[in-house]
Parts: sequence; C-alpha cells; structure tokens
Amino acid sequence: MLRIYHNNRCSKSRAALALLEQHGAEVEVINYLDTPPSAAELAVLLQQLGMHARELLRRGEAEYQALGLADPALDDDALIAAMVAHPKLIERPIVVAHGKAVIGRPPEAVLALL
Repeated sequence: MLRIYHNNRCSKSRAALALLEQHGAEVEVINYLDTPPSAAELAVLLQQLGMHARELLRRGEAEYQALGLADPALDDDALIAAMVAHPKLIERPIVVAHGKAVIGRPPEAVLALL
C-alpha cells in the first residue's frame, strides 16, 4: 500500500492521486492539513526523501516570510517544528512506499514507487 500526504485543493496532489489510482495502486490518503505529521514523522519522511528540511518548505507561502524561515541559521529541527505547527508549509504531495518517498512534482514522479 502507498501513502500520500495529500491536499485536495492542490492540482498536483489531485493529479498524483489520480495517477496512482489509474495504475491500480491501493492508496492510504492522509489529508495532512487536517492531520499534520509529527516532528518524528517528518524526520522519517525527510530521510526517505533524501532531503533536508529546508528543501521541503514551500517558500511561496505567507507563513514562510512571516516566520522568518529564510534565516540560514535555522536548523532542521527548527524548520521541522515550523512545518508541524504550519503544515501548509510542507511541499506536496508526498508519496511513500517500500521505505522510500517522492514528491509528486511533476505528478508522474509518483509512478517511480509502483
């Protein structure tokens, strides 16, 4: 089973979910704005993605500027805490399977997990 951290208001997230379903994948949908991942879950996701926390931030969100997240002195723990408190900052969609994760941008990137 695949897991998708999904935002139904996001066209890329909807497209990635549709692609997975078209390919017959069984998908657990986590509406991460309603059920944000914990700091520990985000740390695991970052490891599976092979990314640092800063790379997972949506820099175009108002919260990014308001919280001063561009500050290079902020470490991964501080950035993860910001994403937990403000899940809108998390890049989407994230799809997880078999101990690996990808960001569905472009949506076709999720097919690598099938």
